[in-house]
Parts: sequence; structure tokens; C-alpha cells
Amino acid sequence: MEITTWYLEQRSPDELRPARPAPVTVTRAEVVSPELNRFLYTSVGGDWHWIDRLGWTWQQWHDWLSRPGVETWVAYQRGTPAGYVELDAATHAGEVEIAYFGLLPAFVGQGIGGHLLTTGLRRAWELTSERVWVHTCSLDGPAALANYQARGLTLYWTETTDESVPSAAPGPWPGARRQ
Repeated sequence: MEITTWYLEQRSPDELRPARPAPVTVTRAEVVSPELNRFLYTSVGGDWHWIDRLGWTWQQWHDWLSRPGVETWVAYQRGTPAGYVELDAATHAGEVEIAYFGLLPAFVGQGIGGHLLTTGLRRAWELTSERVWVHTCSLDGPAALANYQARGLTLYWTETTDESVPSAAPGPWPGARRQ
């Protein structure tokens, strides 16, 4: 299957175009919790072929999340997790990558994504003064690229590759079916 990957960046916090506030509370998950992050990863990415971390052990999750500069921010709507943004200021000096970002399916289309991304970008700019970047691909949610661009991230690289992709996304857990 042909996959297009778009790389976007901001070089200044002045480039941020905030979204309208949404009826959610966004809170940093300050306690390292592989269980929480795996739940968020599979719940958000299960419909979009997020498979690169599915094979990670508890220890791999723990080691990743324990690194200084890695932060998870969770959006809650009336106490229920609605989505998350994972920031990585540990891998590339002077830069913050939005490593993962998205909403659980029940919360898509309610204006939460723009607000959550705005919150994540503001925090990213507190962690760096040089560059914030993200990549998304044609397997991600259909609103992902537009949301990044609406928040002021600009395209700096596009690549197309042929990859072997399972015919169906894995869902949030094996055998899960949405009605």
C-alpha cells in the first residue's frame, strides 16, 4: 500500500493559532504508567493502524515514559479520557516532537482535538525555544493533517513509501468490533 507521510513544524511559538476552548480538562499524567499510555495508544490508534508499539513490553513502555522530557497530557470530558498528546523533548536536542496525538473514537468531531493540540503545542513551547514538529500519514485520522495546519504547523517534508499494511486496523484490543 502507498503511504504518504507529512512532516510539519513550528519554529516559533508566535506561529501557534489556538483553537477554541473545548469542554474538557487537560491534565499531565505525572506518574509514569505504562498501563495508561498503552490504553491511550491502543484506544486512539487502534482504528488507524498504530502498530509500532503494540509489541512493547511493560519495561519498554516504562523506560520510554521515564525519560526526562517525555510527557503525556490527557484530555478528560466529565472524568472520561477523551484523548492525549505525548511530547518527546528527550530524543532531539532543542526540539520537541509531538510523538503521539489523538482522540478516542467517541470524542471525534466535537472540537476537542484542536483544543488538545493547542494545549500540547503551548506546553511544547515551554520545553523548547527552537522547534516543535510532528509527522502524520495517510493511515491516520482524516482530520489530523488539517488540524496540525490549522494550529499553525507548516509542512516541510513529504514522502511516499510502499508498505505492507494489515488489511484491517487492529482496533483497541484483539477482536474488538465497533457496532
